[in-house]
Amino acid sequence: MTTLPDPQHPTESREQAVAAALSLEKCVGAAVRALRLRHQLTLAQVAEGAGISSGMLSKIENGQISAGMDTLSRVARALGSTMAMLFRTYDVPAGAAHLVKRGKGTPFLRQGVRPGHTFEFVSYGQGPTKSFDAFLVTITEDSEDLPTVEHPGTELIHVLEGVMEYRSGQSLYLLEPGDTLTLQGEVLHGFERLIQLPIRFLCTIVYASPVPVTD
Repeated sequence: MTTLPDPQHPTESREQAVAAALSLEKCVGAAVRALRLRHQLTLAQVAEGAGISSGMLSKIENGQISAGMDTLSRVARALGSTMAMLFRTYDVPAGAAHLVKRGKGTPFLRQGVRPGHTFEFVSYGQGPTKSFDAFLVTITEDSEDLPTVEHPGTELIHVLEGVMEYRSGQSLYLLEPGDTLTLQGEVLHGFERLIQLPIRFLCTIVYASPVPVTD
């Protein structure tokens, strides 16, 4: 005997479907409102162009009703847009971005680091493997023994403050605020001379293939 769902006690799949529908309505409504405001149109202007009431358009924008495809198509045309634009933010994967606030990066102790040299992770955990690393490097003290390193991947250095001379292989580069240097990590590289302290630069290393995350 087949058991029919009790309307008073929805099944989990039905609840999920309702939640998904509500999510879709909110996404579409937000897209409609954003497009209307971008074009500096009033509710009345768009509603007239779409052949619906201002009240109905307001409910669409607030995700309070599930409008039919024909209605949404007319709303999109009234906004000078397409149906695709109304659905562009629906079902976008979560966690696509990660914010590290100023001063909240993770301290990182590199081999060969000297006093007054700090390395701060500003990239996020990417799972068991990673495709890039990003550091904020700050140097406040000079040192007679400056470290050199080599590693997989391509490295990009963007100078924020200070002046230094940087070596990559047999080449020397004078780096000042606003300068960007890109180099191959497998080539021995590092500081040659610290000219003006403090020095701050953003260092990003992109790996050709994901590498294991190590402590």
